[in-house]
Amino acid sequence: MKKKFLPALTAAVLLLAACGQNQTQVSKPAAKAASQPVSAATGGKVDAAVEKAIRTSLEKAYAEQQLKVQNVYATPMAGVYEAVLSGKTVVYTDAKGEYMIVGDLIDIKNRKSLTDERNAELSAVDYGSLPFDMAVKEVRGNGKLQVAVFSDPDCPFCKKLEHEFAKMTDITIYSFMMPLASLHPDAARKAEQIWCQSDRTTAWIKWMREGKMPPQVAVCDNPVAETTSLGEQLGFHGTPALIMPNGKTMAGYAPMPQLEKFIKDNQK
Repeated sequence: MKKKFLPALTAAVLLLAACGQNQTQVSKPAAKAASQPVSAATGGKVDAAVEKAIRTSLEKAYAEQQLKVQNVYATPMAGVYEAVLSGKTVVYTDAKGEYMIVGDLIDIKNRKSLTDERNAELSAVDYGSLPFDMAVKEVRGNGKLQVAVFSDPDCPFCKKLEHEFAKMTDITIYSFMMPLASLHPDAARKAEQIWCQSDRTTAWIKWMREGKMPPQVAVCDNPVAETTSLGEQLGFHGTPALIMPNGKTMAGYAPMPQLEKFIKDNQK
């Protein structure tokens, strides 16, 4: 039974990691995940013996995947516990860790997903600690709205997102380059070339929105490797990935007017 179920768990745990490496913890003070409060979806920490049983069982069962249990919490459902796994993946188990549920825990009375609430908490980022000097900065209009984006110069969805940004006014966009070598082998070269231009903002816009690369220049000191690593540390395994000033994140492309609404709703 264990071997038969293993691929299903692997797919669930690594779903968000399909375009990159498994997540590691943020170690540099320049950018860190926001502190994680106890979720409204949980009843707080559990008895130490229960936590140990769940941790031991899951880590032993999935040792080949190097799975680690980061935290265990009680849930409003009697006998069911929330386990936060490496990769910030949330699953639910019994007190012995012998049975597991992969999916949403729904609060029927209040019509909401407690799993979604927890995922939002786990993915929160300390926006103010981002190294903005390592980003391509574009100010449109008065620049009042803010958003940070981890983007791959060869990602088609990143380019679609850029075309949506072009429709917006009064926004400041910080683009951190995160070329995904496994998908786009030439993206790192393009990112370095764009960064090393005398006007990197114009170079970024012309490539992402018009498909026009600037003339080649000598490679300069650039933060591309650092921003790529930072994106992975923050748990982004694909691009584009957006970070809002209030710490909320969004993975993937969204069209107008949904994009503008999400940005406006998640400022400070």
